Amino acid sequence: MTDDNAPETEDLRAETAEGAPELAEHDRIAELEAELAEAKSAVMYAHAEAQNVRRRAEKEAADSRAYAITGFARDVLSVADNIERGLSAIPEELRGDDRLKGLIVGLEATKRELDAVFQRNGITRIAAMGLPLDPNQHQAMLEMPSDEAPGTIVQEMQAGYMLRDRLLRPALVGVAKKAD
Repeated sequence: MTDDNAPETEDLRAETAEGAPELAEHDRIAELEAELAEAKSAVMYAHAEAQNVRRRAEKEAADSRAYAITGFARDVLSVADNIERGLSAIPEELRGDDRLKGLIVGLEATKRELDAVFQRNGITRIAAMGLPLDPNQHQAMLEMPSDEAPGTIVQEMQAGYMLRDRLLRPALVGVAKKAD
């Protein structure tokens, strides 16, 4: 229902208000109360928005501090890989050779120190061998026949790492497939 008489009603109210100052005062109070309620609402919304912006900024700052080393950490993973490859390439019969003893001890000490640095900075190796494939942490590179249940990791080609709760690099793995 539309009020076609709205302008007439307002004119009548204005004329009546001239003769009754308490009505004009009441109208002014109602108008001011409505403005006050609107201003309070706007202040509450602005306050809530300011809190949200502050929380987002704090979270972004915390994430920046926690994950600032991501690029550097990825680069250093290749160093860890190369040390592991070097150690695994030394045959068992040469490990007892006195001429290579210093080299082997040095490589092992370097690996331990690198592992300690990783631990201090929240970098952890992803477990893989014998576990079911987790596409959030493992990347299957091949399937191979095995006595293990299908989908179980039976070979790790490259270690995977996490930086706190984020994936830094997936583990490259081979998984068992159903026997033919």
